[in-house]
Amino acid sequence: MKVGIIGLPQTGKKTLFQVLTGNEVQETGGPLKPIPGTANIVDQRFDRLVTMYQPKKETRARIDFVLLPKLEQEVIVKGDVFRDISDVDTLCHVVRAFEDDSIYHAAGSVDPLRDVAAVNAELQLHDQLFLEKRIDRLETGLKKVKDERQLKELALLKRMQEHLENDHPLRLLELSEEEDLLIRSYPLLTRKEMILVFNIGEDQVNDTSLLDRVQDLCAAEKMEAMVVSAGVESEIALLDSEEERREFLQDMGIEEPALEVLTGLCLKALGRISFFTVGKDEVHQWLVRTGSPAPVAAGVIHSDLQKGFIRAEVIKYDELIALGSEAELKKAGKLAVQGKDYTVVDGDILNIRFNV
Repeated sequence: MKVGIIGLPQTGKKTLFQVLTGNEVQETGGPLKPIPGTANIVDQRFDRLVTMYQPKKETRARIDFVLLPKLEQEVIVKGDVFRDISDVDTLCHVVRAFEDDSIYHAAGSVDPLRDVAAVNAELQLHDQLFLEKRIDRLETGLKKVKDERQLKELALLKRMQEHLENDHPLRLLELSEEEDLLIRSYPLLTRKEMILVFNIGEDQVNDTSLLDRVQDLCAAEKMEAMVVSAGVESEIALLDSEEERREFLQDMGIEEPALEVLTGLCLKALGRISFFTVGKDEVHQWLVRTGSPAPVAAGVIHSDLQKGFIRAEVIKYDELIALGSEAELKKAGKLAVQGKDYTVVDGDILNIRFNV
């Protein structure tokens, strides 16, 4: 599962990508290509479990990111970037919200809402053009041979076309399982979940007014939004220890690290939750699809655990932290034993019992 980072020129996409992945981005001067990278999921629960168990090994879950070419006019006209966007699962749109006279803006001024609308319009136009071509092809083919599947697809595409013409992204359109299968392979960009990341200045880190302004838009178009100062985050990344990073955040008045918010939103958009396995040997964070039963989560750890699943011992993270240890948790009768029908919840700590 991949998150694609998109945005207009000079928004801070590259800086954010470097902070997330630790990858240095080199300007090659050649054709613009997607740049892949992998980021650790920042999760304070994992850190607290490591502190509690002091394991020999600690393994965070990770997310794949792809830095996509900037959406400048020349790139948009060429069109390759839209193929790149279609290859990712979720979109992270970095929007400039910081003022800096030394950094140009393609539109001549900083206006985050205008830029969000401009990028959304380009994605929507791509989908409209794709649907027009596909509808024409289907109508031509159906004049020669009547095909039930193609008739269903044509009706669906026309409904989608009307939805886009009413200025709505396709992720708002509810589809049946059958309809989803009909168009699953198509490069429809506005079906993807969208996260807006407003890159703010250092002096704006505790200002929530921008998020207040976009609240209605996000609710109407099913988007998530957050603010981050890529400049501040890059400074934090240079600090040597976790203690220094915490002190820096405290001095800035930042309660929750922006990268933790971002990776959390990415997981939500990808339809994934975290669960943990713990012990003196290893504390490990795992990802599983939201709504998965316990055997499926066991299969994420190892296929043998899913095949031979008997039961799962489940500890709730908040209860473990509140009581201080597994021993106290057991005394309080808070260690639950669950069967195959149990749905794993974000933050669960699992111990899988199985028989090979």
